[in-house]
Amino acid sequence: MNMRVLLIDDHTLFRSGLETLLERHNIEVVAATGDGREGMHLALEINPDIVLLDMRMPDMNGLEVLRALRSAGMKIPIVMLTTSNEERDLVECLRNGAQGYLLKDMEPDELVNALRDIQAGRTVVAPELAGVLARVVQGESIEADRQETPFSELTPRELEILCLLAEGQSNKVIARNLGISDGTVKLHVKAVLRKLNVHSRVEAAVMAVEKNLCQKEA
Repeated sequence: MNMRVLLIDDHTLFRSGLETLLERHNIEVVAATGDGREGMHLALEINPDIVLLDMRMPDMNGLEVLRALRSAGMKIPIVMLTTSNEERDLVECLRNGAQGYLLKDMEPDELVNALRDIQAGRTVVAPELAGVLARVVQGESIEADRQETPFSELTPRELEILCLLAEGQSNKVIARNLGISDGTVKLHVKAVLRKLNVHSRVEAAVMAVEKNLCQKEA
């Protein structure tokens, strides 16, 4: 399926690199700009399949561009591509009609797959932010009726790693924080998934958030 993307990002180097990357995956970048206001006019003029929008920009930031385009009646998917993994930014963007919230440190293939999913009508949030999203969706308190849970099988270290996953940390960051190797983190994550009987770290993180396992001490 052919895809026409408008890219709005104020970092010239990132913009040109991303343009090359997308073109390599047969995704056409119909226009690219570093100016939010110009990007907004281009979006209305060109009507691309997807607008890929940076969050932090001078003059008119990504959220303002998103709001303006939705107010103007633009229905196409608008996807935030950002370095911000803050809960507030994610919530604001989704509330204002973003159909994707992706992080700039994603693997190139993950980014391309996410764009294809978004083009097919799905809303995609970076996997690292699944825990944040679950908190938002579930609200503040979750009832936990069952006393026996699969979590009781986890070792203290596995539980610690699960909570870091729920905070959206990558294996690399977890390894650095705990002073262990990436490989060790991977083994722990595998064990967690097996014990919780889930297939992905995202599901595990959502379970942890749902059961309120990772409450920080006041």
